[in-house]
Amino acid sequence: MTAGGANGAGAVDASLASDPLARLSINQATLKQWSLPELAMGCAESGIRAVALWRGPVQAYGVERAAALMRDSGLAVTSLCRGGFFTAADPARRAAALDDNRSAIDEAAALGTGTLVLVSGGLPEGDRHIGAARERVADAIAELAPYAAERDVRLAIEPLHPMYASDRCVVSTLGQALDIAERFPAEQVGVVVDTYHIWWDDLAPAQIVRAGVGGRIACFQLADWVTPLPEGVLLGRGQLGDGCVDLRGFREQVDAAGYRGAVEVEIFNPALWARDGREVLAEIAGRYLRHAA
Repeated sequence: MTAGGANGAGAVDASLASDPLARLSINQATLKQWSLPELAMGCAESGIRAVALWRGPVQAYGVERAAALMRDSGLAVTSLCRGGFFTAADPARRAAALDDNRSAIDEAAALGTGTLVLVSGGLPEGDRHIGAARERVADAIAELAPYAAERDVRLAIEPLHPMYASDRCVVSTLGQALDIAERFPAEQVGVVVDTYHIWWDDLAPAQIVRAGVGGRIACFQLADWVTPLPEGVLLGRGQLGDGCVDLRGFREQVDAAGYRGAVEVEIFNPALWARDGREVLAEIAGRYLRHAA
């Protein structure tokens, strides 16, 4: 996999086009039971050529060491998660967040990925001004985007389902994410299209078109929505095909919008984490082919 254009982060190399798994990227959170070496070995042995990584495990393993492991395993890193949490009004907390995000950008660059996923942050305690919080997100990105661009890293704003607006992410729709991203050059700031978070939004198809026209789709992620929701919704993402999301329909929409990048499977689910990793990986590959490819 090689880097592509504005809508092609992690775009598929033409020589791999005949491989139905060529675009599949396994998000590290989906196989949380695996260490980084286990993830690298499992994916490489399964013919999967890309992974998306999380900062915590990468930092614990060592950023440069992790980068070497991915290179030696023949794996592209399609994104790094996560930066963000920009909504603090307190100047000291804001400065700390900006410093942490500069570190995240440096880590993404070291890993060789051009995409840093941003989760914007929720409302500070006692704050009820969600519009002002969104503006603080935009202000922080204005400070960080040039720093990221110098390191060939693109910031990718991820809208999260509205149920997370109070404590995790004040950016709830693809439209809101684009309203912020479009203040900056497309090569510096894009958006994440995550089926788990936007499947419910009747405006999402039009916003995917809008994102495509502007070259803003930086990352595309798959997970299903299952009901009834388990306790602790953060860990309630469903395996592909187990819920109500039209996964292939979304993949066709982002493709029609010009996206040529990786398709990341990101599923937070303790039931998957309790199973054998190789079994889960094989199941994901089969479900991806059946429901999304």
